[in-house]
Amino acid sequence: MPEPHSHSHAHGTDLLPKARRLTLLLLIPAVLLTALGMLLLWPRDAPRAESAPDGPAQSNGVVQTLTHTECAPVPAGEEQPTGCGTATVKLESGEVVSTELPYGPGAPEIKKGDRVVVMGLENQDGGLSWSIADHQRSRELWLLGIAFALAVVAFGRWRGVTALAGLAVTFGVLLFFIVPAILDGRSPTLVAVVGSAAIMLTVLYLTHGLTITTTIAVAGTLASLIITTVLAGISVAVVHLTGVVDDTSNFLSISQGEVNMQGLLLASIVIGSLGVLDDVTVTQSATVTELAIANPAYGFRRLYGAATRIGRAHIASVINTIVLAYAGASLPLMLLFATGGTPVGELLTGPLIAQELVRSAVGTIGLIAAVPITTALAAFFAHRSVQPPAEPTPLAESRPAADETAGRHRPPAESPWAAFDK
Repeated sequence: MPEPHSHSHAHGTDLLPKARRLTLLLLIPAVLLTALGMLLLWPRDAPRAESAPDGPAQSNGVVQTLTHTECAPVPAGEEQPTGCGTATVKLESGEVVSTELPYGPGAPEIKKGDRVVVMGLENQDGGLSWSIADHQRSRELWLLGIAFALAVVAFGRWRGVTALAGLAVTFGVLLFFIVPAILDGRSPTLVAVVGSAAIMLTVLYLTHGLTITTTIAVAGTLASLIITTVLAGISVAVVHLTGVVDDTSNFLSISQGEVNMQGLLLASIVIGSLGVLDDVTVTQSATVTELAIANPAYGFRRLYGAATRIGRAHIASVINTIVLAYAGASLPLMLLFATGGTPVGELLTGPLIAQELVRSAVGTIGLIAAVPITTALAAFFAHRSVQPPAEPTPLAESRPAADETAGRHRPPAESPWAAFDK
């Protein structure tokens, strides 16, 4: 039986000279343009969070005891609250204070031993009246994050480590460039495009290696990102979206008046699309590579057709994923509209739902465009690099005797990028 191809060989992990030149031909200009964009858009006077000296005191504590009591009566027709009472909480300073239990819609359910956050407001006597604001979640979130990292590394091994490094780069660009630059008054759309390019160039090569397969994925992602940005700008203008649709965006527009809210909406569409774009482009580029290795007789047309059929199946599942993600995030809003008796036409054309529809449609069109672009690039280079096999000989003549093949191993299939070495 023929030996399986090595993983690194199949994917061209070791760049051949011509492939390396092609990679650098795209990588160097992209990196230079991205670095220049970040330099020009880098925040220089972003507003900083200022602490309020007269704000309420805040401390962490642990619930020591609970005393439940009946809640005060409420007017007829209103729902009777539950969970009233008092609790004693030991603060980080060692002081033990008494506070009322939170009650009402959305109030945290408190039990003995819970780690909580308490707020202290100054009362008429000059002391502090404490109240439980929320649970502490830092320990649980750290444990969940460690479990997540261990699962990724255990399954992905070294690739998992690079994926976590790429995730750190993504958060770094978001927190130290994109958000401060937008707050500094830079164009949100330009900031999102430059930041997305920086994330994409770093994460793709860090995660998938400096290979021609990754380079083709980068080219496809850049092209699709540009298409998505143009379509987002046209759609937001045509649909007359302002980017101010809820309490959060309204408060941001009032407190940070220099932020272009419509541009911020465009930026969110671009950044949101990037996360799925790189998945589609890497998959299509790797698919063409594997098809070319499996059957070197495939020309451009057959490589493109076979990989496109796989891409169609991938896009179909991704579209469903996008719709379900948005539906899950806006489920409370959908329930609110359903119980309010709002007509479907009015519901869909309202600014809040219309914004999500534009976000989903533009992102999906960008994903669809990524499939033929990336597949065509990968098929073009793979077709030019693969040598067609020699004419087959009759089976009886081509099969050597058993004693002649004993102890021999067939050489692994030639990488589709091997011709670049010639």
